[in-house]
Amino acid sequence: MPDKGRVERANRTLQDRLVKELRLAGISDMVAGNAFLPGFMARHNERFACLPARSDDLHRPLNVPASRLREILCIRDQRRLSGNLVVHYERRKFILNDSAHARSAIGQYVETYAFADRPLEIRWKGMLLPYRVFDPSQQRVTHASITENKRLAEVLSYIMVQQQTNPPQVGPVGKQRDYYTPTGKRGRGRKSWLNKRAERRAAEAQAAQLLQPPAQ
Repeated sequence: MPDKGRVERANRTLQDRLVKELRLAGISDMVAGNAFLPGFMARHNERFACLPARSDDLHRPLNVPASRLREILCIRDQRRLSGNLVVHYERRKFILNDSAHARSAIGQYVETYAFADRPLEIRWKGMLLPYRVFDPSQQRVTHASITENKRLAEVLSYIMVQQQTNPPQVGPVGKQRDYYTPTGKRGRGRKSWLNKRAERRAAEAQAAQLLQPPAQ
């Protein structure tokens, strides 16, 4: 791991010396500064440069085709595919094209490849999954789309005329939206004690009349 303090000291030395050298040389424009820079770099490297312990190149060759560098230099991640073939990534929805390969990945984690110079790629088992990006603005009806659609404009104009001719009836608002209208009918609620006693006495009187012997 490189020494952070060593890097900071080198940067501070270079920046401080360059600014001071420019001031001592009386340079205040870009053209003169660019002409002064090569000589300053040569003197600075002669004083602060360190020779390597070994002069040979120890970098190992990259045994990877150049075409794979674009796949390596990207941000790879995984996202779960929903039952509607939707992948959520960076607050956007990617709807996959319906296919047998895409349906086989439902409920699984598909791989996302985010590149700096081309669109996002979604893959499952190494195969590319075509998709389309969901646009929330398509779910809203704007004034421009209404104006362009002549048939819809005619229908809206007709509805507006009907509403002006027959304004809608505003019903009651609040928690009590309807009112009680008495009908004169007795409710079928629970009988009171007085009603039960009156029914019992009427039944007893009727039974007593049936038990009396008939008059001669």
